[in-house]
Amino acid sequence: MKCLDLSGLWQCEIPGRQATVRLPGTLDESGVGFPDDPAHQWMRENAEKTGFWQPGDPIVTRLTRRFTYTGEARFTRRISWQPQDGKRTFVEVERARQLRLLVNGREARPLRPANLIAPYCFEVTGLVTGEDELTFLSDNSYPGWPREAIVYSSAASDETQTNWNGLLGYIRLRQEPPAFISGVRVYPRGDVLDVCVAVNADRPGQRTVRIASDALAESAALVADLPEGEGELWLRGLPLRTDARRWELGEGVLHALTVSADGMEDQTVSFGIRDFAARDGHLTLNGRRFFLRGEANCAVFPETGYPPMDVDRWKTILQTYRRYGVNCVRFHSHCPPEAAFTAADQLGMLLQPELSHWDPAHAFATGEARRYYRDELLEALRFLADHPSFVMLTFGNELQADAAGHAFMDQLLREARAYDPTRLYANGSNVHYGEIGADPQSDFYTAMMYLDHDMRATCDGPKGWLNREYPNTRRNYDGTMDALRQKTDQPVFSFEVGQYEVLPDFDQINGYHGVTSPENLRHIRKKVREKGLEKDWRRRVEATGESSLLCYRAEVEAALRTEGYSGISLLGLQDFPGQGTALMGMMNAHLQPKPYAFARPERFAAFFRDALPLALLPRFTFTAGERVAVPLKMANYGKDDLAGVPVWSLEGPGFFAQGALPQAVSKTGGLTDLGEMDLDLRGIGEAARLTLRVEFAGQQNAYDLWVYPGEKPACPDTVYECRTMDEHAEAALRAGGVVYLSPESTAEALPHSIQAQFSPDFWSVCTFPKQSGAMGQLIDAGHPLFRHFPTEEHTTWQWWPMANRRAMVLPGSIDAIIAEIDSCSLLRPMAQLFECRCGGGRLLVSSLGLQDLQQYPEGRALQSTVYRYLASDDFQPVQTLPVSWIRGAL
Repeated sequence: MKCLDLSGLWQCEIPGRQATVRLPGTLDESGVGFPDDPAHQWMRENAEKTGFWQPGDPIVTRLTRRFTYTGEARFTRRISWQPQDGKRTFVEVERARQLRLLVNGREARPLRPANLIAPYCFEVTGLVTGEDELTFLSDNSYPGWPREAIVYSSAASDETQTNWNGLLGYIRLRQEPPAFISGVRVYPRGDVLDVCVAVNADRPGQRTVRIASDALAESAALVADLPEGEGELWLRGLPLRTDARRWELGEGVLHALTVSADGMEDQTVSFGIRDFAARDGHLTLNGRRFFLRGEANCAVFPETGYPPMDVDRWKTILQTYRRYGVNCVRFHSHCPPEAAFTAADQLGMLLQPELSHWDPAHAFATGEARRYYRDELLEALRFLADHPSFVMLTFGNELQADAAGHAFMDQLLREARAYDPTRLYANGSNVHYGEIGADPQSDFYTAMMYLDHDMRATCDGPKGWLNREYPNTRRNYDGTMDALRQKTDQPVFSFEVGQYEVLPDFDQINGYHGVTSPENLRHIRKKVREKGLEKDWRRRVEATGESSLLCYRAEVEAALRTEGYSGISLLGLQDFPGQGTALMGMMNAHLQPKPYAFARPERFAAFFRDALPLALLPRFTFTAGERVAVPLKMANYGKDDLAGVPVWSLEGPGFFAQGALPQAVSKTGGLTDLGEMDLDLRGIGEAARLTLRVEFAGQQNAYDLWVYPGEKPACPDTVYECRTMDEHAEAALRAGGVVYLSPESTAEALPHSIQAQFSPDFWSVCTFPKQSGAMGQLIDAGHPLFRHFPTEEHTTWQWWPMANRRAMVLPGSIDAIIAEIDSCSLLRPMAQLFECRCGGGRLLVSSLGLQDLQQYPEGRALQSTVYRYLASDDFQPVQTLPVSWIRGAL
């Protein structure tokens, strides 16, 4: 017998409960535990202040666990089996919480330091008889470990993975001879391999160890004296075959290596030949610069409450990411099971795990934290050594530490490199939120900012350039890189880019059948119905999703336009069902694309890819008759140089132009100037949306542009325009007239309003309550007002000046020409433009303050189209509102 599978039914005991459970599995899956407590939810005080949660409501800031338990659980089973004479016996569990093992009432000690990442192995030789009672003591309260940092992390947070209790993966009893090969670690570097053979022996002795592999130029052997217990034998500098294929992005080329030793069973492992390095300030793979296109996995698995343990499921997950253009997955403050790395090895995907560590105040401040995380780090490096997909590791998420904590981080970095120099390490992701700059001891820098320099387009507030700088396609992070390069030559990539909230799709509610229940989504749906927002809810979801996609593209292209940038890491393509219910994904929590056009993978992958031609537009909106020079660049991070003739076309209603630039070559690994195109907008009479297409060497990109006539807006004599609902306005309405009420778009002029913004709400209002909650515009694109102002239903670049104005918080829900969408935490009825019959006349109310936006072509054009509409027979409002209602809205 090599292994005895111990999966099956076990007797479980927790305080006040006894049950039969199935292992592998969790208490949640067996229905063992207690009701989830609404007091235990993310920033409940913020949810209460906003009205998102009230006493008596279910948990609204995350999914609700159907069963929950924190503390020690006992799993007991009697086994009858046949031990083999002269063999040593081990009990192994692939993944658990803090775990102890009793064999017939006596405690077995783990062979290696215990942690949440690596498998457990207990030697039970001398404790077992063949008729044995095994008892696992599993504790998810983590006594003696840095509990607060662990349960705040994705490894054990109820916000995503849940702080489950149980045993996962293989549970088995294994027998080995007195001396056996306990592990093989393979380290490729350049044209050679280093191989470490771990041997566990009951007594010292001399052995001959042999290495054979299809990738080696020749087999190798070593005669060595083995110590008693665990020992390591190193064979260094073994030459590789010159034709041995390399492991690459999208090419999961793996080789087998077999170790044999006198009197021991052979061990065969697979490995990939790859060099992942930091060279000349850039990430490189096999000596070639590439652009990291990352996504953060926060352990959101709502059916089980934990990551999958099988390779096939991880292949499906990683292939789903790849369809969106992702080539690297960061595991936010957790490390997935080994199956994830095996799947990534086969697919050619990069992985960046992190320790189970999120301490935004005092990382590594205690002895228990230092002991625990050193063990977790070194064990991760040991058991994941043979996986070429494992390329980077950080010590946790958004860590903050004092001087002593940072000194310990430096020590850990040295230990990690000494143990395994084939990976890159950093002391954390977004350490101190970027406010102290790059750590000189780390191999790379990933953060939201560098000191006071942006590294992404938005944050809460709203902060960031996306909402404060007039839109163009020239914005980049060259200024950040210039400042950073004065201090460090590390590779740089941005951290948790995006976080644009998308309103929830309620159809997904019926897809929850496992350990969590979407009470938060049900609560939001109930509020939507109560506030009368259900009739156009799908349009609102679509509008927020389209806006999110537009903003993600701006983020990605700004990074691609930056010389020396190594990549961009997103958060996130998948909904995060916790932390205030942060639904900002193209996919739902089940990693399924949302059933809307904006969520189709090919739309995201159209700009999230290795090679992309870039037009450097000064803006998106123009006046007819302009002639603009537009530089073209090629971002090429593919495997090969590209050559060809850059071509472009500009097309719209009744208009077409095209051109070509001289032949060019784009070297892989950076940006290439392709020349300058002549954008000639003469001959366009009516307002139009045009599409600019750019192509080079088979790679394409497209941009929407808007062109407007150069007319100067003038209010018709038949319209009374005013800034307040004054007595003249009321008199005009009583006389059956037309009134255009357009206050200054300020908080003083519109006290019942909020500051809107171009991008959707950042993450969630419960987490970042200082933001207004604005989610972008819902535009009645078919309304006759827009007959001479082509528009989509959602916010686009032509709306940037208007989208950043005030939005009126209305006394109730009405039909608006331009509604402002609110976050799902608040759900206030809001508008920027609406019409009604009022006081006997016809009224158009605007919070856009167009009179103060005349410096923009789009501001002038929209003002003109408003005036034209008010003077036309099309202005026939349907809904009727009293003057008192209008005053209440202002």
